[in-house]
Amino acid sequence: MVDVLIIGSGGAGLTAALSAQEAGASVLVVGKSYPTNSQTSMAQGGINAALGNVGEDHVSSHIADTIKSAHGLCDEEMVRQMCADAPKTIEWLENLGVPFSRFDVRGLTSDDKSLSELSSAGLTPAIKTVAQRQMGGASAKRACYAQDYTGLKILHTLYDTCLKENIDFLDEHYLLNLIVKDDVVKGATFLDIRTGEVLQIDAKSVVMATGGYASLYHGNTTNAYGSTGDGVAAVLRAGGAVSDMEFIQFHPTALKHSAILISESARGEGGYLVNEKGERFVDELKPRDEVARAIFAQMQEGQRVFLDVRHLGEEKLMELLPQEMELCKIHEHVDPATDLIPIKPVAHYSMGGIDVDYALEVTGIKGCFAVGECSNAKVHGANRLGGNSLLEIIAFGKFAGENAYKHSIYASSKPAEPTQKEKDTLEIEKLFSQEKRASFYPYRELLGNLFYEKVGIVRENKQLHAALEEVIEMQVAQKTMGIADKSPTNNQNLIDFLEFKNALLLAPTIISAAITRDESRGAHYKLGFESENEAFKQHIVLQWKRES
Repeated sequence: MVDVLIIGSGGAGLTAALSAQEAGASVLVVGKSYPTNSQTSMAQGGINAALGNVGEDHVSSHIADTIKSAHGLCDEEMVRQMCADAPKTIEWLENLGVPFSRFDVRGLTSDDKSLSELSSAGLTPAIKTVAQRQMGGASAKRACYAQDYTGLKILHTLYDTCLKENIDFLDEHYLLNLIVKDDVVKGATFLDIRTGEVLQIDAKSVVMATGGYASLYHGNTTNAYGSTGDGVAAVLRAGGAVSDMEFIQFHPTALKHSAILISESARGEGGYLVNEKGERFVDELKPRDEVARAIFAQMQEGQRVFLDVRHLGEEKLMELLPQEMELCKIHEHVDPATDLIPIKPVAHYSMGGIDVDYALEVTGIKGCFAVGECSNAKVHGANRLGGNSLLEIIAFGKFAGENAYKHSIYASSKPAEPTQKEKDTLEIEKLFSQEKRASFYPYRELLGNLFYEKVGIVRENKQLHAALEEVIEMQVAQKTMGIADKSPTNNQNLIDFLEFKNALLLAPTIISAAITRDESRGAHYKLGFESENEAFKQHIVLQWKRES
């Protein structure tokens, strides 16, 4: 039995693993792919911290910006904790070796006021050389970055550190279900993708770090196909609670034809948004929900929308945004130094997720903690502030690891009964034994388009009810679906189907919460209810009765 089982090997999971092991726990990290393939690598623009390296900035300003962006639907204590921890988070990452972009600080001396204040705060002068850029909704240049590879560099550094610390990994293991007895987590069941075997891992504590569910918008999202909310669905089935599922952030700038993300840093560095007439129609550094709706309005009027960075010049673009340059050339066949970049807003980030308390422990399941995009720690509210996602996974990842270890000290070491494993084994065997059934892939495409059109940037109750009816029809039709590939080993067809089932399970929770919220708040904008309503300044929580 392991002390702390980490499910998910992205930035949140790796940070939690390092934290738990440092505290004294035995740790195992299990992921359905490999750590370097996680969604963390797609976070390009930066990680927020009020360092004040480029102009004046304070933690209080970071807190205020986060609360404002959340439209009040956040826990101010959790926001304060995250923002106050940000400078030390940057220092920790810098000490691990994250290659942050730097600026020239020649001329700073040991008696410089900023360095003196930094020293008194217990931080090293090295982080005063970290470059910072502007992100939407921020009142200062606060995002620390590594060109436009910030998440990737952080992820690789964390993974390298885990390997150095000899943390154990099980890659290519797909989460099936949590094992819960008397409302206490006892471990989880997994499908070994390489062999097709179902296995049980007993644990004293579990940390869910499985990522978000924006891939429900299949074909209309910046997320990888696998971001189907597997961990969120598993918690629901196990009797845990989810909250704020209706709040999905749409990123304003994804490439028009591939939906690949073009980082907010492109606008932070001075890029413009223009329609096909060449007109700028919105302040590019407003919060993401406002910019996304402005672009959507242009598209509704028949206008194509573009990101214009030509005026920045090729040299600056290659220095600051080399990845964006290459992505545009490969996927849109345009050169940003000379051409306009065709863009559209797509689903990007799920603010809602697994409901947790102040210790990040899952509501309804003791000993189970959740962190990162799968978790609703009440810091993003109705609209996440750009640059806060990477901060959350590191600052709260450490917190989750520490708390999971503390729980493990007093947890029972008695192994769990094999009941869940036996049940899951029968379910997998049933899928293999069934004759070839209807393909679910067209339904996956249908679900993605349905959500983009009717549960998207602008919502309306009639369309939401229609979407719910269509999802229910898909759930009924799912009983006629199955897998064509009957190979037990390395069966991607099977994994795709299991992910689709999770997406269909979560879809009604999102739509039902959106129907219930008769107001417009942040990323949830509803026609007929265009203003915020104080009666809805609360979290919509859903919890199922756990199966016996």
